[in-house]
Amino acid sequence: MSMLKAKLAHGFLLACLLSTSAPAIAAAPIVAAASDLQFALTEAAEQFQQETGHDLRLNFGSSGNFRRQIAQGAPFELYLSADERYVQALYGEGHTQDEGVIYAIGRLVWMQQAGRDDLPSDDEPLAGVKAALEAQKSGTTERIALANPEHAPYGVAAQQTLEHDGLWVQTEPLRVLGENVSQAAQFALSDDARGGLVAYSLALAPSLRERSEYVLIPESWHEPLRQRMVLTNQAGDVATAFYQWLQQDEGQSILRTYGFSVE
Repeated sequence: MSMLKAKLAHGFLLACLLSTSAPAIAAAPIVAAASDLQFALTEAAEQFQQETGHDLRLNFGSSGNFRRQIAQGAPFELYLSADERYVQALYGEGHTQDEGVIYAIGRLVWMQQAGRDDLPSDDEPLAGVKAALEAQKSGTTERIALANPEHAPYGVAAQQTLEHDGLWVQTEPLRVLGENVSQAAQFALSDDARGGLVAYSLALAPSLRERSEYVLIPESWHEPLRQRMVLTNQAGDVATAFYQWLQQDEGQSILRTYGFSVE
C-alpha cells in the first residue's frame, strides 16, 4: 500500500465535503498534531482556510499524550501522530474511523545555536554530545536536549541515536527533557545547552533557522519516524476535507518544504 493511497478524486471529494459542511456558526474542528508539525501544519491550515473559508483549531503536543486523551474521549476530530503505532492502537480500540494513512516520514537532527563554529560534521553528527561529555570532566555542564522518550516519538529516536553510539547512559546527567520535541528545540538553543536532538522540520522553520544550525542524523541510527494521521469517530466534514487536502499536492508540497518525505 502506498504511503498516501487515498489519492482518489480528491478535488471532487473536497468540493462535495465542503458543500455539505456544518453551518458557519459551528465551532472549528480541533486537530491534535505532533509538535514537529508546529510550523508545517500551521502553514497548511492557513492555506486550507484561504482556499475553503473553513477554520481549524490546531493543538500541538506529544503524540503519546494525544493518544491517551483521544482514548479518554477528548474532542479531537483529526489526529496527526509522529509515530504510527499510536494511531494503530487507537484504531484497535475502536476510537478512529480506520487505520488512517502515513502522511510523512520524519528526520532527526542535531541542532545547536548558530555561530558556535563547532557544528559537527556529517560523518560524526554526535561530536557535540561527546564534547559535552568531555567538558563535564572539567566541571562544565553543557545540557543535551531531547523530547521525553516516554511519550514523544522524536524522543525515542533521540534515545536510539545515543544508544547507537553508546552514549545513552553516559549522558544521563546532561540530558534535559522537553515535554515534546518543540520544547526540546527551545531547550537546545538555550544558553546552557550544547545542543539537542530534535525534528528536522523544526530546524527548517524560519523562526528557528535564523538562530540555529544543524546536521542530519543518519536514518539508520533509529527506527523510522513513520508519521500517520487518522480521523477520529468524532470527525465532521471540515476535518475530513482537511485530511484529504493534506494528501493532495498542495499539502504534500508544504510537508516537503519542512523536510518531510511524503513518498
